[in-house]
Parts: sequence; C-alpha cells; structure tokens
Amino acid sequence: MTDSSTSAAAAPVESLPRTLLTGAQMLFVAFGALVLVPLLTGLDPSVALFTAGVGTLVFHGVTRVTVPVFLASSFAFIAPIQGSVANFGIPATMGGLMAAGLVYVAISQAVRLKGTAWLHRLLPPVVVGPVIMVIGLALAPVAVSMATGETSDHIGYGPAIFLSMISLLVTLTLAVFGRGIVRLIPIMGGIVTGYVLALAMGLVDFSPVREASWLSIPAFTAPSFHWAAILFMIPVAIAPAVEHIGDMVAIGSVTRKNYLEKPGLHRTLLGDGLATTTAALFGGPPNTTYSEVTGAVTLTRAFNPKYMVVAACLAIGLAFVAKLGALLQTIPGPVMGGIMTLLFGSIAVVGMNTLVRAGHSLTAPRNLVVISLILVFGIGGMQFGGGQFTLQGVSLAALVGIVLNWVLPRAEEDE
Repeated sequence: MTDSSTSAAAAPVESLPRTLLTGAQMLFVAFGALVLVPLLTGLDPSVALFTAGVGTLVFHGVTRVTVPVFLASSFAFIAPIQGSVANFGIPATMGGLMAAGLVYVAISQAVRLKGTAWLHRLLPPVVVGPVIMVIGLALAPVAVSMATGETSDHIGYGPAIFLSMISLLVTLTLAVFGRGIVRLIPIMGGIVTGYVLALAMGLVDFSPVREASWLSIPAFTAPSFHWAAILFMIPVAIAPAVEHIGDMVAIGSVTRKNYLEKPGLHRTLLGDGLATTTAALFGGPPNTTYSEVTGAVTLTRAFNPKYMVVAACLAIGLAFVAKLGALLQTIPGPVMGGIMTLLFGSIAVVGMNTLVRAGHSLTAPRNLVVISLILVFGIGGMQFGGGQFTLQGVSLAALVGIVLNWVLPRAEEDE
C-alpha cells in the first residue's frame, strides 16, 4: 500500500493546462531559431513551422515518445540551402534535401547492423571538423552583404550597419551574460531589438501583413529531382548526422538515460532522417534536434517527451495563421544579417572545437593535408565537372576529405 502511494506521489498525473503551458514554452524557446533558417534561406516561415511540427511528430512516432527533444530547422544547412536555391531553385533544393534525409536513414540502418565504429572510421574529426567549418564560412560574405544593406533596396549603408550591429550586440550580450530562460533565447532577443529599432526608423513595410488573410494554407512547395542538386546536398548531411550522436548523449546526460541504447541510436537517426525527408516533401528546411530546447529541458526539468508532442501540435496550428508568416517576412535584411555573422562564425567554431577535442596534432603531415584541402576547396570555390554534375562547395570538400582520409597512410599515433 505504501509502495503504491509512493509511486503515485513520485509520478503525479500532470494537469492539461500545465502540459499545454510547458509545451508552448518549449516551442517559444525554439521559435526564434526555427523561423530564422527559412528567413535566411528564402523559404516560407509558415511552412517551416508546419514541417517542424510534423517532423517532431514523425521522430516521436519512430522513437515511441521516449526522448524529450524538439526537431526544427537545421542551422548546418543554411549556407548549402542558400547556394542550392541560387543555383538550382527551391523545388530542386527540396529534392536534394529529401536525398539528404535518406542519407540519415541509410546511416541508421548501417548503425543497426554494424554499430557505430565504422562511422567514426569513415568520418573522423579530421574530416568532420573542417567540413563543419566550411559549412559556416563558405557563405560568410552573404551575411556581410545583408548586414551592410547590399541586399535591401530601401535601406542604405548607414541605417543598415546600425541595425545589424545593434542586433548582433544584443544577441551576443544575451548569449554571454544572460541568465535563466533569457540565455536560451539570445537570437529572438536580437531580432526583437533590431525590429523595434527598424520600426522607430520607419524601415518596416507592413503591406504584406495587411494583404495577408488571418488563416490560410502555407505555401507548400513540391520537390523536383536533379542530380546536381542531390550531389550538392548529400554530403551536407554527414556532419549533422555525426553531431546527432552528440545531441543524444547531451539530452541523455540531462535526463540520466542512455538513449543510444533505448530507443537506440538507429531509431533516433531514422526518426531524424524521416523528419528531414518529410519536411522537404512539403517545402520546409531539414530538421534537427534543438540544443535550445535541451537547455530549456535542463533548466525546467521538464523531462516528459509529451511536452514536445504538444509543442509540435502548436507549431502545426500556428503555421496556418497567415498574418504571422507575413509579419515574420517584414523583418529587415540587416537585422538578420547582423545575427548571421555570429551564427555562421559559431558553426565554424563548432568545427574547430571538433578538431581540438580530438587531440591530434593539426600540423602532422597527414592531418595538415586533409584539413588544408578541405578548407581551401570548400571555401575557395574549387569545382570539378560541369553542368548537372558539378562538384563544389561542401559536397566537394566532404568528398575530398573522405577520400584523403581513406587513402593516406595513418601515423602510428592515429592507430
């Protein structure tokens, strides 16, 4: 009798209002980063909201609602999506992203059959680190162009640089000095501050909001399939797939559970891959587990995965509020550009940290060759082939790194 009472006290039935409120908070934490990716890449924010919700539900369906994570727009794909949209258009980019999601699926099945050792041999830090750096730095000039107003017809250099630098300053201040929930939303803080300033300066055009209806179906985009776009996008999936393991370890350390064993890394990778493929099917950016939400889980101790299901359902509902999507698109380019300078740099730092944590000498001849060629080929604009079969950017950098790591003899300390 006492045991059952103790169990009941340890695991109380939570009220519906509390569950809804906690789920809404998780969506709020993810919201700024979630809509930032489509705003930076030219995709529709309403579609991104919808696909984040659907992708999260797909993930929890595969993992049987066992991991407290929320999936939304992946930062690692920002630069590749921008490049792919510019070269191939949005439908072909979606086809490439669907293929990238299937790479996750293939890796998940290989992990199920063979474990993870082969993955670390194929993609050691000496390859993954510089590839992540390329992802962050390849389109850094785009961030600078937006920050200085070059991409905005109605905003000159002076107002643009003021807006972008204030937005950047607020974002980095909240990220470094913020405490509690404030530290989890530095991007949203920067966007809101920049937007308020732009309003005061008369630089916000509300005509899209006035013209939009309150409720409408998001502007879904069907994918098309072109080999060039697929080859361009597939290698990008490698680094996030490897980082996925770290994400599962991180949330497991918070909840004190081993998600690599239950539900299993193969299931979480499969859920992530199917979520990304599903998102691309509707015209949304690829999905990934959100560190912001992991931070919120740490702070609030909200370990129940059902909160994430609630957040997903709320995201799907908000996607059909057309005025919200129109409002998000009124954010001036320089505001987003200032924040992009930090985000692209931070992605590069993640790659650098991957190399440093590995503990290998970066000036050892083998490592020097692999890292140098990945960086120069990826950032410098090297390309091979032509027409639909052009290899360049991240895809070329990843392929060069994998091949060099495979063919070059390993030093004794690397064995």
